[in-house]
Amino acid sequence: MTELRGFVAILSTVLLAAVPAAAADRPPRDLHMVGDHWTAWDPPTSFPEGATVYTIVSGDTLWDLAARYYGDPYLWPQLWEQNRYILDAHWIYPGDPLLIDVEVTTADEYAESVADSAGPAAPGAEPEDPFRGILTADQVAGPPVPLGAESDVYCSGYLGPPDEEFPYALIGSEHGALRPRLGPSPGTGYATTFESNVETVRFDLATGDVVYLDGGREAGLEPGQVLEAVLPADLVTHPLDHRRVVGRYYDTRGRVRVLSVQEETAIGEILEACGPINVGFRLRPFEIQPVPLGRTTRMRPLNFPVPEEALADAPAIVWSEDRFVSMGQGNLVYIDRGAAQDVLPGDVFTIYRRNQEGLPPVVLGELAVLSVEQETALGRIMESRYVVYVGDLLERK
Repeated sequence: MTELRGFVAILSTVLLAAVPAAAADRPPRDLHMVGDHWTAWDPPTSFPEGATVYTIVSGDTLWDLAARYYGDPYLWPQLWEQNRYILDAHWIYPGDPLLIDVEVTTADEYAESVADSAGPAAPGAEPEDPFRGILTADQVAGPPVPLGAESDVYCSGYLGPPDEEFPYALIGSEHGALRPRLGPSPGTGYATTFESNVETVRFDLATGDVVYLDGGREAGLEPGQVLEAVLPADLVTHPLDHRRVVGRYYDTRGRVRVLSVQEETAIGEILEACGPINVGFRLRPFEIQPVPLGRTTRMRPLNFPVPEEALADAPAIVWSEDRFVSMGQGNLVYIDRGAAQDVLPGDVFTIYRRNQEGLPPVVLGELAVLSVEQETALGRIMESRYVVYVGDLLERK
């Protein structure tokens, strides 16, 4: 009993270090002893010479530590990025080390470094585009901040190949097990019978529900593995060329953790449901994607748009989250450029709309890229002057 109480005390201490306090995920269950403390991760045992290392204590969160060491709690993703042995930022453990040598550059320092890298201008010469290439101090709003939320990345979706193959699928849930059906029986009143093809007692699975997977030990599944639940949805054609198929929209609905595996099947638990999850959903390995950081700068001046010819082969918004027709600040959109075109998380694009013939394009707003696929990317509209539509054009800032 003494050992059990000791483990409960340790686990309570671990839970106090969760970030944020009301995290949707349940804490990892695979705790193990490292040195003199319990943890779910595999912390490094050595750091670069001269590095500043902090030891996590009960009550710490990445949010609070970012505020303490960098003066801004919103920089917690930058702290997490330096300590990637932490596989889930919601849970940190007292006793684990934390590298805190993250250099935050002030707005003035950043502007000065950019200006220096541009080199001296020729006497009397003006750049072709005074807005492009050089950021002055008043154009930089401050240190990097998250360009979205975790839910934007993990609970949205992506545009992928029309016939993408998935290694696993949900084939059942605990609610679909055979249920008893009472019927009259001579001499005994009622008897319980079990019938096949009985309807499930519940649809729209949610966090905590137990599910069954069509892959097991033979398919390479292991206990503790986390998978992403995906619903293949509509084919997406390009809004500016309806003969061109951009891809298929895949709606990501949440995460499933494998609890145990058999030879050809596995039992899992829904860790987080962003929306209803049902039997038949596809599953693919879950990959952690930190929310990108960026320095918010002044939007391109309305009186200095790019020339019309610069948008001749420009990227475009091709799909919107939840199929919105009109969009504005905060909406998620998908664009027809991705990793193959060197688009990276954190890239910022100015949103344009073509004008009447002979007139320059109109600046509509800005979007930031949150995650990328091979040929497409997910973005968030950071600022909008007018309503944004599918088909509006983009120029990398």
